[in-house]
Amino acid sequence: MTKLNELSPREGSTKGRMRVGRGPGSGKGKTGGRGVKGQKSRSGVAIHGFEGGQMPLHMRMPKRGFNNPFAKEFAEVNLWRIEQAIAAGKLDAKQAIDAEALVKSGVVRRAKDGVKLLGKGELKSKIDITVYSATASARAAVEKAGGKLTTTKPEAAAEA
Repeated sequence: MTKLNELSPREGSTKGRMRVGRGPGSGKGKTGGRGVKGQKSRSGVAIHGFEGGQMPLHMRMPKRGFNNPFAKEFAEVNLWRIEQAIAAGKLDAKQAIDAEALVKSGVVRRAKDGVKLLGKGELKSKIDITVYSATASARAAVEKAGGKLTTTKPEAAAEA
């Protein structure tokens, strides 16, 4: 039986890499496949988007939009996904469910800045869940099933 450390590809199935600039007999000697002279034939060239001194196209285009550096990113979970995890026995509906429990059960990969509960799907189980925020439909569905939903999102301060 072959061991893992003794595995090798079949004879002739792989090809060695072309070593350029190793003499005329190699077929890729002298200029090494780069053609003749000029900036691009030398090493260390970075001229992508360079237009010979003319303002490059990507810099002539107007800037659009805004990227908020302080924006929070949430792990979004639908009701059907939680119900599915409960049915599979990964989540216990009798225990309090929070971000940590959702990560541990594999419902979300990581909690990021918090978990947001979305209202897609149907919730049959009575659950006690704590999330960062939830949509109105998700809140209604949890309460309709007889459960309790707690959000940890701080309320917006009243403008003075």
